[in-house]
Amino acid sequence: MAQFGVVLATFGSAVTAEDVPAYLSSVRGGREVPPDLIDEFRRRYDLIGRSPLIDITLAQCAALQDALDSGHDGEDMRVVAGMLHSEPSLRGALDDLADGGTERIVVVVLAPQYSPIILAGYERGVAAWRAEHPDVDVRIAGAWHLIPEWIAALAERVEDTLARLEPDVRLRIPIIFTAHSLPRPVVDRDPGYITQLRDTAAAVAERLGLANEQWSFAYQSAGHTPEEWLTPDVKDLFPAFRAEGISEILVVPLQFLADHLEILYDIDIAAGAEAAEAGITMHRIELPNTRPAFIRALAAVVGRERAGAASTAVS
Repeated sequence: MAQFGVVLATFGSAVTAEDVPAYLSSVRGGREVPPDLIDEFRRRYDLIGRSPLIDITLAQCAALQDALDSGHDGEDMRVVAGMLHSEPSLRGALDDLADGGTERIVVVVLAPQYSPIILAGYERGVAAWRAEHPDVDVRIAGAWHLIPEWIAALAERVEDTLARLEPDVRLRIPIIFTAHSLPRPVVDRDPGYITQLRDTAAAVAERLGLANEQWSFAYQSAGHTPEEWLTPDVKDLFPAFRAEGISEILVVPLQFLADHLEILYDIDIAAGAEAAEAGITMHRIELPNTRPAFIRALAAVVGRERAGAASTAVS
């Protein structure tokens, strides 16, 4: 029996174009999905082939399990994956741990910046499950956007990419940190979430020794709804770069921890094509996936949450 359980939670994903209707229906809470939206997402999946998000999340669980086991300090721990809108589900992951006798669980959302309002789906899912299992201490890990291990892991990804560039390009290439755009009415309810994103960018830039003029912040992956979404989109920056004679840029996603549609299509295909049209070569960091530095960051989050849970139990 594992004494402490960890759920690595993500939004979930369709794996192939065939899975798109069911996935979008879940995202929309069972509401009818417009046929043109299904067609557009199927087109994107046909272009990328498949989303590796679920496979990578499961691999991250295995790597984190190995890291926690190797640092064993007397408490048995078990790591599982749980998705909001695809299998394996968040509820199923919690059930699995509880059925095995685990009485303390932390849900680590695989997004370093956290807002209970903006990421309310996780809050609702955990709260509903907790109400049915009052004997289990289950909590959601708070934001971990500035823990040193995470900043180090992201900076490592940037350094590895820069090292592959020609020396003259490496010294002058603009770096654009990107985050998923959000509807402005949602952000207005918790503007601190955007502060977390910008703080992560600033911390990584400081670790890399970047001057202020070497980096900027932009959004990507705006949704298909009529309300205003946050800008500038990364693609909005291309004309100004080109006007300045800049021909190569580096994109650094701040909150995406595994390859999936928002990276493989939104950045690599859609933004990449617009950059090429503007005469710009767009480079992108490899995502953390299962890199050891990132797994160390996850282990640090678990350690922080275990310590907090222990303190709560003692008090």
